[in-house]
Amino acid sequence: MPMILDGAAIAATIKQEVAEEVRALAANGIKPGLAAVLVGHVPASEIYVRSKVQACAELGLYSDLITPPDTVTTEEMHGLVAQLNARDDIDGILIQLPLPAQIDSKGLLDAIHPAKDVDGFHPVNAGRLLAGRPTLAPCTPAGVIEILKRSNIPIAGQHAVVVGRSDIVGKPVAILLLHQNATVTICHSKTRDLPAITKQADILVAAIGRPGFITSEMITPGATLIDVGMNRLSTREEFDRFFKGNAKREAAFAKRGSVIVGDIDPRAFEFAGAYTPVPGGVGLLTIAMLMSNTVRAAKMRRGL
Repeated sequence: MPMILDGAAIAATIKQEVAEEVRALAANGIKPGLAAVLVGHVPASEIYVRSKVQACAELGLYSDLITPPDTVTTEEMHGLVAQLNARDDIDGILIQLPLPAQIDSKGLLDAIHPAKDVDGFHPVNAGRLLAGRPTLAPCTPAGVIEILKRSNIPIAGQHAVVVGRSDIVGKPVAILLLHQNATVTICHSKTRDLPAITKQADILVAAIGRPGFITSEMITPGATLIDVGMNRLSTREEFDRFFKGNAKREAAFAKRGSVIVGDIDPRAFEFAGAYTPVPGGVGLLTIAMLMSNTVRAAKMRRGL
């Protein structure tokens, strides 16, 4: 039987560690603070940001939720970021994506001071990550490494194949795996004979954003499968492709009208040595690592 890498349990442990760090900082008069900026009314984003604010409250961090209207301009957003950069009670700045079309998202993210860039997206932090220097790493890739380490999955000397080359997940997770002494191959949409490469993986990280893209035929039995994908299936045809006959998923689909599937076909998991389920895997680590990054930013800003 493959080992299920329980994202909920690992996230809970990390949050407990963060809460202990927050209490230690409070004894020295320091309360880490996170500013969450949510533009307009996107229901999925509102739910996600609300969960981040709630996590701050649970762990003892200060949070400031800022909600500009969806008519806000790039100039106005730059003014807001400048204010947050200057506030001493704010250690981390999070701008929830996606932003309205009229806003220059990349330029805005670059305007966040690197010391407060708890998403780890700033080019300065990306450079520090590449160079192996202390920095704020992107939350989801950092969560992938925590899952592997805390589940006692060997990384050093293993062949890790990353499918996906985004700046948010694919590239940084490849760098983090390199820093853990894995041999890393990055694959993408232009890779020739992709199955021949994925079959070589001891650790396979799927972050390509396509439902069930990695199939059973593309993995070597016993590999560790890390599924970063979160794809919503809302039609019967899509559902039957992956979950036909699955009573538990059938009930969820009937209740909500949709279900979530990762970038790995769930039927491939039975051939794995270990795997992260979707939901219940990598996604749960993202908020935990955001809390961890906020505390880390508070310490780094103060030279602790």
